[in-house]
Amino acid sequence: MVKGLLLHHLIPPKMSTPRFWSTPLRYLRWASHERPAIFYSIVVGSMGPVALVTLPPIRRYFGDVDPEPIPMSYPIPKGPRVIPQGFDDDE
Repeated sequence: MVKGLLLHHLIPPKMSTPRFWSTPLRYLRWASHERPAIFYSIVVGSMGPVALVTLPPIRRYFGDVDPEPIPMSYPIPKGPRVIPQGFDDDE
């Protein structure tokens, strides 16, 4: 009898975790207290798609412009090709 009473005081009663789809706000509150690393990684990760939509207009509003695209080939000069003279090894 005494052993059962001591064990009851050492082990706290287990609370059931709230289910996400039935009570999402209650689940988020529970997760922020009980599983903070997972909760805040989901919060930061969910900011990514929001940033894709909101940041480009904010950047343009403050004057940041997109750079010109990098050229994919070297521009061909106009006019005839001038071949340098005097650099041969034929002497």
